[in-house]
Parts: sequence; structure tokens; C-alpha cells
Amino acid sequence: MALEKLTIIPERGDTIHAMFNPERYTVSKSLQLAEVNIPGLDAPVVQYVRGQNEKISMELFFDTTDFGMADTVKDVRDLTTKVYKLLKIDGELHAPPRVVLRWGNGGQMTSHGASIAPWMVLESISEEFSLFNPAGIPLRAKLNVSFREAWTIEEQLKVTPRHSSDRTRLHRVVRGETISQIAYTEYTDSEQWRAIADANLLANPRRLEPGSVLQIPRNTSVSATQGIK
Repeated sequence: MALEKLTIIPERGDTIHAMFNPERYTVSKSLQLAEVNIPGLDAPVVQYVRGQNEKISMELFFDTTDFGMADTVKDVRDLTTKVYKLLKIDGELHAPPRVVLRWGNGGQMTSHGASIAPWMVLESISEEFSLFNPAGIPLRAKLNVSFREAWTIEEQLKVTPRHSSDRTRLHRVVRGETISQIAYTEYTDSEQWRAIADANLLANPRRLEPGSVLQIPRNTSVSATQGIK
């Protein structure tokens, strides 16, 4: 059986093949919980707010000593820069490119059980160089990389459909988020923004404070007449 290499597939640009497969990788996921303090109770009530992005971390090893170690050498950064550039803003996308991670027939490396492989973004990278030629050119490198899931709203709704929206929930506002976007996320209907604004007594729904927590009332299926953009 041929050895399958780990591949990093950007949404734009060439596929990156690992020179050596990682010995191990770590997948982590956590929840964002809110504490509701109720007088007279020994401990606050913990309420689910939302899930956090799944992360995957690993070490990637690169070595160019096969090309030579003295007069004829290959700078290992020629290989590692391809991974490093995934942190840079793409001129067409106006953001770093998203990627998909694949490794042979091992299935999805994250979101196991989901119907589609998630988009990921390279969140962090650190490079350690450990072998040099006499002129100081690095020939061996170890990259510690961490990727974070970057699902779109549409993909999340397909993978985790909202079977019911008849209960009150909490939503923490992130920078740049609008109340119409929140309504779409919670109700799949951006015109339901007014129910959220009324429940939270928002004086100006167009200005949401990043980090604030909004109460998301149960869906009354009453559409507003005008959406806020």
C-alpha cells in the first residue's frame, strides 16, 4: 500500500503536501458557557451559550539534506514558506485563505461524523530550525501549526439543523456582527431582528457592543416589516 501524505488544500492556490506525515495530532473543542447567578443558591446556574470552533494542532517536519549540506543545498524555508503564507491576507479574498485538511483514507481529521469536511484557517505557526550548512542556510525545520474550523453559516445549518427555536437562548456579540445576522443565525430569518431588539431593550439596534450577551427570545414566527442592514 502506497504511503498517503497529509495534504493542505487552500481554497486558492496550490495544494501543500507534508514532506513527512505527523507522528500525532491533537483535536480539541470547547463550549462557551454563561453563569447565571441566582440569590440563595450555592453555585451559579450554568447555561449553554454556543460551541467554540474545533482546533487541530500538529508538528510538521521538513528536511532538505538530501539535496546536499555544503556547496549544493536547498533552503528548507523554500518549503516551509508555503505553509507560513497561509497566515497572510489573500488579495482576492481580503482574508487569509481557508483550507481543507486531508490524509488518505483516514476520514475527516476534525468534525468527525459531519457530512462535509469543514473549512479550516491556519491560526498560528511557529518554526524551529535545527540544522544549518556552513553558510548558515537552514536545512531542517519543525513547524508547530494550529488550525481552527471556519464553517460558514450555511454549512453549519446543514450540518447542525435547528429542529426547534421555541426556547430562549443567549448570544454573545462578536465584533462586526449585526442584529440581522444574529437573527439569521438564530432563526434563519434576518427579518426577525426586531424580536431580539425588543427583548434586550436596545436603543440603537444598529450598534451592538462586541462581547455583550443578548437574550434570544423564543421564535414567535412574526416577521418584521423591515430589516436592518
